[in-house]
Amino acid sequence: MSVVIVGAGQAGLAVSHELTMLDVEHTVLERGRVANTWRGRWDTFCLVTPNWTVQLPGGEYDGADPHGYMPRDEIVAYLERYARSFSAPVRETVEVRSLERAPDGFILGTSEGEIRTRVVVLTTGAYQKPHRPPGADGVPRRVQVIDAEQYRNADGLARGAVLIVGSGQTGCQLAEELHEAGRDVFLSCGRAPWVPRRLGGRDIAHWINATGFFDQPRSALPSPQARLIANQQVTGHGGGHDLNYRVLRAMGVTLLGRFQGVSGAQVTFADDLARSVAFGDERYAAFRKMVLDTCATTGITPPDMPDPAPFDPSAPESLSVDRLGAVIFTSGFRPDFASWVHISGAFDEMGFPIEHDGASIVAPGLFFCGVHYMRKRKSSLLIGVGEDAAIVAHAIAVRSAAAA
Repeated sequence: MSVVIVGAGQAGLAVSHELTMLDVEHTVLERGRVANTWRGRWDTFCLVTPNWTVQLPGGEYDGADPHGYMPRDEIVAYLERYARSFSAPVRETVEVRSLERAPDGFILGTSEGEIRTRVVVLTTGAYQKPHRPPGADGVPRRVQVIDAEQYRNADGLARGAVLIVGSGQTGCQLAEELHEAGRDVFLSCGRAPWVPRRLGGRDIAHWINATGFFDQPRSALPSPQARLIANQQVTGHGGGHDLNYRVLRAMGVTLLGRFQGVSGAQVTFADDLARSVAFGDERYAAFRKMVLDTCATTGITPPDMPDPAPFDPSAPESLSVDRLGAVIFTSGFRPDFASWVHISGAFDEMGFPIEHDGASIVAPGLFFCGVHYMRKRKSSLLIGVGEDAAIVAHAIAVRSAAAA
């Protein structure tokens, strides 16, 4: 084979579409089925950004509800239709277990044997390996412990209170869902930005796009570690609404500081809830300035963006293990390329690929797409992955033509 794409999610399919348009022969390998990661989301999962942000090349959203938020099964169906629309050459249920260099390209070790290729594009998702904080292994075995990707619904959890560790989008959404299901919910909070769902009658995604925030390059991040900051607290559930620390506390979720571990019969938490709330408020203030500056520049009437309401930072610093039926870790993901891509020097200390415009700096012929903050803030999102896919596909086409 000349070109192999690993992964048939939105990134892999977008690259496949662009290669198809350039008449570059290729194959897409998928360990499960098309949109496999989306299929594994919890039962009530839906998009956090509105449907109009689905902008894959040749597959922009054209349904009847552009301002709604597609639920999980509709996302899967959309990606299946997208793949069929250009006859994407996907081979399902082929697991890629290893990748290494060969004299004339690369060798993929798969569930169906070795595959040799000159070009490989890794599109295995922005979120690959669940991360658990130090001390997580101290939770007693009598308590059910799962990662967010293992959660399906409230009925699948053991009886008792639920502790959620991690307060980005997923943690907040699960806290709301489990509270609505009648569970006693404790949320261990960290530093996460928040935004209002709507401003001036428009979805926050409109303003994020209008300010150029989506298009900020990776170099605009304050540090490399900022690639791991939680996504903005907000939800598309129930038509979309605000979902931040103030909203969750008002509904009855108990907020806690950062998870520190288990000591005896107690789960302990840092006395830092105030700092976590302040971090989110600072990010809101920075975004508010971006919106107001954009309105001043364009002559648009600025939306009302009031200061956050006062917040009481008092929180318990321990929780009895005996109260808990389940603990859900939603404390983020880390790249997992290095566990199966055996190419020395191809990844940085955090596990992200060392690349430029998706092309590996270390291994010519190795490309990436759909990586979190690969080129811009939107690189892994449905609104932005197509832009990166076009750049990667063009580079592959040029390379293939030179090798012909």
